[in-house]
Amino acid sequence: MQIDNGGYGPRNRRFYPLVTWVLLAANIVYFLVLEWGGSTEDGYYMARHGTLIAAIVLEEGEWYRLFTSFFMHFGIRHIFNNMLLLGYLGMLLERYLGHWQFAVTYLAAGLGANAVSMVYYLLTSPYANCAGASGAVFGIVGAMLWVVLRHRGRLEELTSTRLLMMIFFTLYTGFTSIGINNAAHISGLAIGYLCGMCFYRRGAAIGPWLKRRLRRNF
Repeated sequence: MQIDNGGYGPRNRRFYPLVTWVLLAANIVYFLVLEWGGSTEDGYYMARHGTLIAAIVLEEGEWYRLFTSFFMHFGIRHIFNNMLLLGYLGMLLERYLGHWQFAVTYLAAGLGANAVSMVYYLLTSPYANCAGASGAVFGIVGAMLWVVLRHRGRLEELTSTRLLMMIFFTLYTGFTSIGINNAAHISGLAIGYLCGMCFYRRGAAIGPWLKRRLRRNF
């Protein structure tokens, strides 16, 4: 995949969003493995393979669920929606943040969103069965919002208005539907935004890979 560098540096340079590809592959492969062994729409089956259940995490000490659960999805529609957003925004954001900064943003948002969810469900529904990459994906949305705002509200074909509308309608749907982990969505969004603030400055556009090439050229 060749991506135009947005006007910075030589246009014949190629950038490969390796972390995004790895994350997409990890989510899809794990989903297919689970489907092969059972049904991803079976809550009991999914719980045995790593979903986030707050009471079990604390009672059994199964802290790995904070990690495994955001690589699991309940059915094809669930994973399709999350991977569509991860693929679209992830490839763009990785180019602007850099590989490891993007990876840290995704993992921090996913783990942070699950930690907040665990606390929330301990207080409300300790045995709620939670899974999905939406907390991490919302982290990408939050970081992307910061980057777009730093570019005065427009970055390539993305605008801050479009992002804010997407955030609003997604959260609205979550609060008006049953079975949506709104705690993960909101906390993931906030963590991603903070990561964007830490990792991206207007003068550091398109990540460290470009800065190294510019030093060599000039």
